[in-house]
Amino acid sequence: MNFRNLVRAFVILPSLLLSGCDLLVLHPFGAIAQHQSHLIVVSTVLMLLIVVPVLTLTLLFAWRYRATNANATYQPDWDHSTALELLIWSAPLLIVIALGAITWINTHTLDPYRPLTTATSGPPGSSPVEPLVVEVVALDWKWLFIYPDQGIATVNEIAAPVDRPIHFKITSSSVMNSFFIPALAGQIYAMPGMQTELNAVINRVGTYEGFSANYSGAGFSGMHFKFLGLTPDEFKQWVSRTRDSGTALHGAGYLELARPSERDPVRRFSSVDDGLYHAILHQCVAAPSC
Repeated sequence: MNFRNLVRAFVILPSLLLSGCDLLVLHPFGAIAQHQSHLIVVSTVLMLLIVVPVLTLTLLFAWRYRATNANATYQPDWDHSTALELLIWSAPLLIVIALGAITWINTHTLDPYRPLTTATSGPPGSSPVEPLVVEVVALDWKWLFIYPDQGIATVNEIAAPVDRPIHFKITSSSVMNSFFIPALAGQIYAMPGMQTELNAVINRVGTYEGFSANYSGAGFSGMHFKFLGLTPDEFKQWVSRTRDSGTALHGAGYLELARPSERDPVRRFSSVDDGLYHAILHQCVAAPSC
């Protein structure tokens, strides 16, 4: 490989590696995701306080004490410096303490099970806001979203009003998946026979991408859905359109829906059987007595 091809490889390779990256994780539009993004940046900067000087001094020492540099001081018997040892070990210790404190605080602050009782973007002292409850079911290979309070359901599309807390209840019909909306919050696993939870809020109107971040079979790559951040009035209109345009979702219909299929279109259901999510969670849709 000649020099020109070598330079071209170093230029193209980073582009190929970064072509699949989505910087939305670092510039999200949900309060929880924004906090997580800030945590990533702060943690990275703290670690770079050690990494950058170490790499810089490694190159500097290699150049300074190269064999051809006759001006460098040669001390073969030197082996200890108290001041240097304190400098070398105190800096990493302080970084570890800082990272530990940040991790401890944010582990509790960003607990996905922790309820959000107010609109996060609202002024201090905002009155409590009733969260929007969304029951999420990972199917093979699509997503079912049930709105128990609105009595509707959708496939591969979810909507929520901005600045209103959302309480997700998450499960799976068969195998483990991962519910992930990068603009909203971190990923949460969906497991059969178990329920995980996520509390989040979207603070900007828009259409955002959601998907499964855990491989679950042949149709995994098509497990994408749209998350719609709407104004309160737009959300009411979306609910009305769903009630008007969809069909009812009963237990038998769910069993048909749950059959493995790939790249399913958006579907809407105007009504949902009471207790359907509970039956899915306990894996007894075919036996409603549970």
